[in-house]
Amino acid sequence: MKHLILTALLAASLSASSALAATWNKLIGPDDLSALIRGGDVTVLDIRDHKAYAGGHVAGALSAPYGSWRGPKQNPGARLSDAQLTERLQSLGLEPGDRVVVTYQGANTTDFGAAARVYWTLKSAGLTEIAILNGGVVSWVKAGKGLSQSPVIAERSDASFTLAEDWMITREGVQDVLTGARQSTMIDARPLVFWKGDKKHPAAKRAGTLEGALQITHDSWFPGSTTEVTAADRVMEIAREAGYAEDSKELVSFCNTGHWAATNWFALSELAGVEGVKLYPESMVGWANSGGALMNEK
Repeated sequence: MKHLILTALLAASLSASSALAATWNKLIGPDDLSALIRGGDVTVLDIRDHKAYAGGHVAGALSAPYGSWRGPKQNPGARLSDAQLTERLQSLGLEPGDRVVVTYQGANTTDFGAAARVYWTLKSAGLTEIAILNGGVVSWVKAGKGLSQSPVIAERSDASFTLAEDWMITREGVQDVLTGARQSTMIDARPLVFWKGDKKHPAAKRAGTLEGALQITHDSWFPGSTTEVTAADRVMEIAREAGYAEDSKELVSFCNTGHWAATNWFALSELAGVEGVKLYPESMVGWANSGGALMNEK
């Protein structure tokens, strides 16, 4: 009888693990992350700064501060070069087939953009099973999960990575959209004051938006919450309310530095499964500072 019970328990455990593998979710909760960690087949990246990481992180998580995924001060949203990308991922011990969960603070809706931008980078680098902990460390603690202060050092990998352009549009691509040579719907993820040209990012020399851009603010996916995505099943409804036509061949998400825009990209591409959603990494800072044409410029 004991053997039968043990066999049944083992089968149930394997079945649960298989089910989790077959239904990999791109946005997960604390219990799901706990199950993945228990399974031992996941790399957890904590993208908060070193001080926050040292103060307490999900046990086993690697420190991978958001700043190391970004461009220089004068153009924070600039994409990483392939050499920078490879160095970043090798230092974290990552291989193309690895499962990765991104954790962040979860302080507010803006904070989610950091996790989404890192997720976008990992996907563009060729990783296929990536997830974001919805609500970040805040939701983890709220769920009664403990934190560790023990640092984790990865064993360096020797894999090489390139940033695919499947989910990215370049400055030249945006220019083609504005001249009509490329058919895309542009979506501005910034609050209205930026879209109207009344405010600009400190690194931008000029204010304004791209001609014809719709506005879907990055916080549209958080109704009733300041920390967790709560409208995962309403993404298309919200997009249609903003003027998105589903026959659009391509969507381009932009903001100031590709941070808020990454949230919109994640919602539309990863949660709603819309094909052809692109992120403009450098966004308006790169565009305005290079002399690109602006609407609502003041």
